[in-house]
Amino acid sequence: MTGPDRSGPTGPDRSGPTGPDRSGPTGPDRSRPTGPVHDPTDATHPVHDATGPVPDATGPPPDLALAGRGSGLAHEEAERAVEQALALVGGSSRRPSLRWETPGEGRGDGPGSDPGDLTEALPEAPAPADRTGSRVRSSTPPPPPPLSWDRARAAAARAGRAGPPATIRLPLDRALGHVLAEALGALTDLPSFDTSAMDGWAVAGPGPWAFGAGAGLLAGRGPATALPDGAAVRIATGARVPPDTTAVIRSEHAHADEAKGLLHARRPVVAGQDIRPRGQECRSGEQLVPAGTVVTPAVLGLAAAAGYDALPAVPRPRVDILVLGDELLASGLPHDGLIRDALGPMLGPWLRALGAEVSGPRRLGDDAEALREALTDSGADLIVTTGGTASGPVDHVHPVLAALGAELLVDGAAIRPGHPMLLARLPAPGQSRGTPDGPYLVGLPGNPLAAVSGLLTLAEPLLAGLAGRPAQDAYRALVHAEVHGHPHDTRLVPVVHRAGRAGSRDHVAPLRYNGPAMLRGIAAADGLAVVPPGGVRSGTEVEILDLPWAPATPWTEGCFT
Repeated sequence: MTGPDRSGPTGPDRSGPTGPDRSGPTGPDRSRPTGPVHDPTDATHPVHDATGPVPDATGPPPDLALAGRGSGLAHEEAERAVEQALALVGGSSRRPSLRWETPGEGRGDGPGSDPGDLTEALPEAPAPADRTGSRVRSSTPPPPPPLSWDRARAAAARAGRAGPPATIRLPLDRALGHVLAEALGALTDLPSFDTSAMDGWAVAGPGPWAFGAGAGLLAGRGPATALPDGAAVRIATGARVPPDTTAVIRSEHAHADEAKGLLHARRPVVAGQDIRPRGQECRSGEQLVPAGTVVTPAVLGLAAAAGYDALPAVPRPRVDILVLGDELLASGLPHDGLIRDALGPMLGPWLRALGAEVSGPRRLGDDAEALREALTDSGADLIVTTGGTASGPVDHVHPVLAALGAELLVDGAAIRPGHPMLLARLPAPGQSRGTPDGPYLVGLPGNPLAAVSGLLTLAEPLLAGLAGRPAQDAYRALVHAEVHGHPHDTRLVPVVHRAGRAGSRDHVAPLRYNGPAMLRGIAAADGLAVVPPGGVRSGTEVEILDLPWAPATPWTEGCFT
């Protein structure tokens, strides 16, 4: 015989040489409906549900096999076993997810986001064996692992620099805060003529010097006649120096004898003193500031001095903010399971500090259709969403992006807090499929500190590229305390800079209240430490990400440290 005899009234004979003896003490008794419950992630044990072991998905239907052995299992129990077996091999659209989820994961990070909570995602259960002992492979490939923190951040920076930035010309009174699209070159010599650096006397040759009555030379007047040797003339700061002038003597360093009409120097006179020569600051055509420079008040002043009326600038990226979640309140105290929206008020100012032009936040709740309409109707360069980036029952970001044909550039990052963050490129308006070239979308977790992590990991480098800004310079600093790390992921921990005492270096100190749902620590911070997997010891150098501002109050002691 080449197979078990299924024709007998009592089922196949499994005690012969053609199959293992499953009734003896070396194997589980499959005739009893009340077997033990095993962890589906334990590869050393077969998978059981509450009513017995899960049958092999490649064998005969469980109800027939069990009936052939006279087990007495009810039909519905067998169907439930079939469903679980098919789930493990990808054969059911209703298969249970093996991803570790918590009620808050769609809004934040879930387990492992806090240094004291290092719970890992459950591993995939092993595929069940067929009759020959071979594993049955799932038709659904496992998702790729999330990008490391530095790779996710680099991907966002590349996306921002994917195309050349646009250039607009802005008058000086509207250019503040924009980024120069081109290098700023001098349109003339600065100064454009020799000028007096002080109020005093312009003199020629050795003294004493004869002078005449009169107001002298004032700023803004035309060129004066050449000054002969032995002559002096009063001169104001900024006035054009007469040709052949040897030096300018400050008023307090000179004595004018009005009776004799002679000027005497109280100190030795050096040729060229207190004269600003033409071109002292720059020559015409010389680069004053490079492209990518943020236009500050000082840059505006320099541009005006160099003769500019308008500046070539990169337009600020336009950003829409979509706040997701039915549990969020816009005002009042939390109550009845509802919480205040902390991200709506925070994201707008933060994104403006990163150089963006931001519209007011829109609160959509947990509504997939409203989200789809908001994404397709947006005219922004970047859309930032909060919450809904995980795989919970009301986490709609991934399904909506898939339906719109968006391209996922970053789908999760190995960073705590904030690992469910994402970066996507949407199709352009009117384009449903193909290579997306529309606005970008940064999906932030809903927990506040996790959202800050997503801002610094994805939104900040993306916006820097879109706005033509240089990336934030990375630097390292000593940390004065042991900082716990995640076993596998990078952690971002709020820190505050402190000056070193005599003979010691400046350092950073980690702040308390750094859980994914907390803002108390980041409110006192001026940076975040990039803590590698495993953590760091006190005295170790760590990479620091600066925040766009420093705390107004030095909250560095007491309840924050």
